[in-house]
Amino acid sequence: MGRLIIISNRLPFSIDHEGDQLTLRQSSGGLVSAIKSYIESDSSKNRGFTEKLWAGVADFPQNEWTVVAEKLSGRDFQIIPLFVNKLVYKDYYNGFSNSVLWPLFHYFPNLVEYQAHYYDAYVKVNRAFADKLIPVLQPDDTIWIHDYQLMLLPEMLRTERPDITVGFFLHIPFPSYELFRTLPTECKSSLLKGVLGSDLIGFHTHDYAQHFLQSVKMILGVDSNFHNIQYQDRLIKADLFPISIDYKKFNKACDDPETKAYYREIKNNFEGRKIIFSVDRLDYTKGLMDRLNAFDHFLEQYPEWREKVVFILNIVPSRDDIQAYTERKQQIEQKIGTINGKISTITWQPIIYRYTHLPFTELAALYKAADAALITPLRDGMNLVAKEYVASSSGKRGVLILSELAGAANELNEALLVNPTDIIEVSKAIHRALTMPQEEQQHRITLMQQRLSDYDVIKWVSDFLDQLSNVKAEQQKQQVKVLDEKTGSQIHLHYQISRTRCLLLDYDGTLVPYARMPADAKPNEELRAILTGLSQDPKNNVVIISGREADSLEKWLGDLPLMLVAEHGASFKNKGEQWQQAVSIPDQWKNEIRPIMQLFVTHCVGSFIEEKTNTLAWHYRNTHPDLGFTRSRELINNLTQLLQNTMLQVVDGNKVVEVRMSGFDKGIMAMRIVNDLQPDFVLCIGDDTTDEDMFKALAERAYSIKVSNGPTAAQYTVFSQQKVLQLLKKLMLPVINKQYAGT
Repeated sequence: MGRLIIISNRLPFSIDHEGDQLTLRQSSGGLVSAIKSYIESDSSKNRGFTEKLWAGVADFPQNEWTVVAEKLSGRDFQIIPLFVNKLVYKDYYNGFSNSVLWPLFHYFPNLVEYQAHYYDAYVKVNRAFADKLIPVLQPDDTIWIHDYQLMLLPEMLRTERPDITVGFFLHIPFPSYELFRTLPTECKSSLLKGVLGSDLIGFHTHDYAQHFLQSVKMILGVDSNFHNIQYQDRLIKADLFPISIDYKKFNKACDDPETKAYYREIKNNFEGRKIIFSVDRLDYTKGLMDRLNAFDHFLEQYPEWREKVVFILNIVPSRDDIQAYTERKQQIEQKIGTINGKISTITWQPIIYRYTHLPFTELAALYKAADAALITPLRDGMNLVAKEYVASSSGKRGVLILSELAGAANELNEALLVNPTDIIEVSKAIHRALTMPQEEQQHRITLMQQRLSDYDVIKWVSDFLDQLSNVKAEQQKQQVKVLDEKTGSQIHLHYQISRTRCLLLDYDGTLVPYARMPADAKPNEELRAILTGLSQDPKNNVVIISGREADSLEKWLGDLPLMLVAEHGASFKNKGEQWQQAVSIPDQWKNEIRPIMQLFVTHCVGSFIEEKTNTLAWHYRNTHPDLGFTRSRELINNLTQLLQNTMLQVVDGNKVVEVRMSGFDKGIMAMRIVNDLQPDFVLCIGDDTTDEDMFKALAERAYSIKVSNGPTAAQYTVFSQQKVLQLLKKLMLPVINKQYAGT
């Protein structure tokens, strides 16, 4: 199976000093807990990794590493430490990572402090990771890179080791294109190209994945097919994998004697009072000031709760050396002091505030004791605290108040979802939570716990690694189907020795690139020269088989000695003859379809209708990618329902939706032509879904090739329209390869 290599900004442990002794302390982050839980599970053992390694920057001096290294023997991971210059690391971490990417990706563009030397440091540290890892990589390693600090690393590794297996997971939101595009041009394109060095790219939610795909489309000009991207002749998948928690660990936490004791202490200290609990890192994205304002408003609007409720607010220290964070801490503490000073009594303090790391037993006890958890970040990639609170409710009591802007809101929709900046809505939610009947609490908690139990952290890791393996398998299938030089030479040889040949060639996307307007896709002189040369060979029957209307094909190619097929087979023109209709179709049906398509033109800027003799087509190539695709699905749904039990069919093409009569398509026409000619060499090339009819109909009777970035019934694929022209030009050359000439 090979090795599993986890790569993150920091190592999963730090070094504590106890006198002259150095001891190891495991980090408390969600990633460390997730991976540790997985490694200890049966799923990890069954997968059979030969070794597990973890690479990251060491937050301790190199001389201390030599002392503690031997203490790590026999642990879950072998460690690959990086020792980085402190000034460079500061500009990389506090600078570009947390003063540019963090605020921008969390929708705080006003807090972005971009400086060129920050980005230079970011490149240097990513390069340092690559230089450290490349010498130790093995062919069957599985590499999993984590988070926004290392977005350039996948491409750096891929450049040196093209065949490696790389997954990348982003633990924070990916912003909308409108925000991401505000980065400097070189920076934003490099970040996207860096991540695209991966085979699988993971996000917490569907929205984050879609934002990434849209940025790739708009900045790099690379299209996606659902969650699949074809980039540099390689399949890449971007999908959602909502990170979870060790459900059993939190659900059973209160069975621990120390946790039970602390739970009893909390309940005794606050006997007769409801408890609201929050725990968050110190960060402006967490909405702590808005949370305090909402609690203040709650106590003003519902004075009956005074002295009957207490808000326990624990803030975990974070990034104290960044000025924005220290200022935020001062503001929060001033606000807490104001609220407590305003309405507290000798026996009651509304807010209990702590600024410290919480041991697991205390955290679990507070989760269980809390009547409500107030988790209202302004923006959060996921927020595992919300999941931990739900899992810790062993008695199925308690209410989760959750920001609708947290990634967790997509899964925990039985929580009371709120707009975190709306202090009136949040204060009402607090009142509702404290008065919610026990039965409703149980119902909500039960549904959420079932979901978390089904998709726990072990399932999250397994799911990602399974999908990574699947992507590599799909890549392998693609490589098998890609038209390589050897196969191209075999086709060339068969072409040269055959007596009669049939070349079935699609037009748009195959012989010419797609144009913004159909009328602009005229053949250039190079294409006309290629078609002239092929069609003048007496052994050849060249057929242009297209969805185009007859008039365009006649105007552009009618003077060449070849066969033209228009509108997918509805009409055709044999070499040197007149146009014929394959079917006779009254066109009254267009009056029913045209107004529907026109409505979608109105609702989708850039789209337009093309009317042909036997077809109506709605084009959306020039629209905003997301809007055009969404509207096309709506149109297809409407038309499909309308045209049930009729002779009309809806065709979902390449950025076009067509309506035409049933009973003819490229497959039927291609089979008719081949059966009439009985050639001993058939080549069929296309790029669209309509060309799949030809590939399926001809099957083994033809060499079928698709200009494709997705699944196809064709025998082979190429990734660009230019490669089609190269292949056709090569056919006209004599066979030079003696190896094949003698076979």
